[in-house]
Amino acid sequence: MREKLTCGMIGAGRIAYTYAQAFAQCQELQLVAVADIREEAAQALAEGFGCQSYASYLAMLDDVPLHAVVVCTPPVTHTEICLHVLQRRIHVLCEKPLSIDLASAQAMVAAAQEAGVHLTMASKFRYVEDVVQAKSIVMSGILGEIVLFENAFTSRVDMAPRWNADASISGGGVLIDNGPHSVDLMRYFLGPLADVQVIEGKRSQRLPVEETVRIFVHSVNDVLGSIDLSWSIDKEQESYLNIYGSHGTVVVGWKESKYLQSGSREWVVFGQGYDKLQAFCRQLTNFARAIQGEDMLLITAEDAIASVAVIEAAYTALRHNHWTAIECELGHDWSMNGSLARPTRVSA
Repeated sequence: MREKLTCGMIGAGRIAYTYAQAFAQCQELQLVAVADIREEAAQALAEGFGCQSYASYLAMLDDVPLHAVVVCTPPVTHTEICLHVLQRRIHVLCEKPLSIDLASAQAMVAAAQEAGVHLTMASKFRYVEDVVQAKSIVMSGILGEIVLFENAFTSRVDMAPRWNADASISGGGVLIDNGPHSVDLMRYFLGPLADVQVIEGKRSQRLPVEETVRIFVHSVNDVLGSIDLSWSIDKEQESYLNIYGSHGTVVVGWKESKYLQSGSREWVVFGQGYDKLQAFCRQLTNFARAIQGEDMLLITAEDAIASVAVIEAAYTALRHNHWTAIECELGHDWSMNGSLARPTRVSA
């Protein structure tokens, strides 16, 4: 068995513990160091792996030879941390959102290209087996042309004590917190997105940021999509993803996934639901194999930048209450030397 790649983790909050469980099952990556400005948090996480802990990511980078780093810190810190790590020619898997604005996301991708290392954004739902199978079903054509895409990530969570509800740390509210998952899923199935409209719901938790939003999106190929995001309600739905085609429907659920073709009364079950740990393991494995040159990154630089661009456009739409074009979905200039082109709408 070949030696595992060494990996450090920056940030020891809630999401870091899920990564820690995934590392324990990953055959390609070994967690060797954890850094967090809360030294006791870093120590607590590191002890379970018998690895080193640091109160500064700079100290960790200076002290431990690393092939890769997973960044699990709040969004406003992503750009500074990732740029520093990338400049040291260390591969980076960064939690979503990649950054809080398009310009910084472009700078991060440019830094990775200059250093000759990989940068990818965490997007766990793309690694869920049911989602992958649903994409195959859609691509097979048995559902006909895709007409409507629906996604919902809603749950009742007290966000008052969490940094996610502090815009100075998170960059916004539920839209930037859960929206990147939705946007990435939508792009995975529909391709580039053209424009977006966002409507905010009641702030029942009295937070200073949006708690509930409904997002409407047109893909470049004029497929309509809707997304519901909320920290304040739970829609109690069995599925989180519904895709309607001219000849059938596919439903991706938390406990079961299935599809139904027009003219048939029988749903065909193809998946057993959402397995969070399995998704994280697959994410780490894809990252490691890309570093080793054995696989392509599932979440590319294009995907990461587009995700940031859509969320940025969504906030513009929310502020001004009108449909807003999404920049940089077509005509990409990945050299970062020019502006990214506005997409051209294509008639269905």
